[in-house]
Amino acid sequence: MASDVYFIDEAAKKRFKRQRIAFNILTYTFLTICALFMLVPFYYMIITSLKSPEALNTEMNTKTLNLFPSFNQLTLQNYRIVIYGYEDTAKTFAEGNFIRYFANTIFVAVCSTIITVITCVLSAFAFARLEFKGKNLLFALLLATMMVPGEMMIITNFTTVTSLGWKDTYQALIVTHAVSVFYIYYLRQTFQQIPNELYLAAKVDGYGVFQYLWKVMIPIAMPTIVTIIILSVMGSWNAYMWPTMITSKDSMKLVANGLMDLFSSFASSSTSDQLLQLGYEYTDNLRLAGSFMVTLPLFIFFLCFRKYIMRGVSRSGIKG
Repeated sequence: MASDVYFIDEAAKKRFKRQRIAFNILTYTFLTICALFMLVPFYYMIITSLKSPEALNTEMNTKTLNLFPSFNQLTLQNYRIVIYGYEDTAKTFAEGNFIRYFANTIFVAVCSTIITVITCVLSAFAFARLEFKGKNLLFALLLATMMVPGEMMIITNFTTVTSLGWKDTYQALIVTHAVSVFYIYYLRQTFQQIPNELYLAAKVDGYGVFQYLWKVMIPIAMPTIVTIIILSVMGSWNAYMWPTMITSKDSMKLVANGLMDLFSSFASSSTSDQLLQLGYEYTDNLRLAGSFMVTLPLFIFFLCFRKYIMRGVSRSGIKG
């Protein structure tokens, strides 16, 4: 009888093992397919941005797609044209100002992120720990503003900024994004998960409010704060609509606006004729070179700090 039970257990173990192997195979196959859907377009963007005008013209005219071109079909000329312009065409498209666009974007992203973090930390701490009249009502009103689409606030912001004389200034690009209700709510939830006993113990030890915030709450909530920093930088880097409205000078534009101006310039007859003389019958490689330049810094930034996003999102409590 015992031997029968033994054989049944062994058969069940083998069946379970086969099922687990089959499940793992299906899971990894599905994940691989999803990864290919995301990576193949990215690879196509990189490889096409490096193709010489002659290689791209041949592909477009013969309606073929070469994902593995030879080394002599690749060139960095496309990136040089996007960044610096090309002799007579330098004043026609982009004016070789891509470096200035990057500098503007980095400056705006850093400044707006610093101000955003300061306002979020102070506001979230006040709503999570301090007691004052009307706190819950005020927080409810702030949350209610999240129901208003951001597009509806653009005209109001534009009117306010122009009345202050901030058009074509860094203040207009930075200050309008210095406060985020969502980030305040997000950080407040993390602060509320910190045991109140720590606050009472800190008061007994003689800590003031700001000392407790700086030495206790901020270190504990650091994954959430880093997540806010990452999302704020990404939002500033990808901003397009507001910078387009508030900036008209080429020296004040951000990378998203500069990239769109670059694409628009390719459609002009003068630039098309000049590019045609350089062998660019098609400009897809130039467009993808500009797109890759704009995407790469943000992609690297995200890869370096992606673990903090997962920590901030998955943080559900604090173990004592």
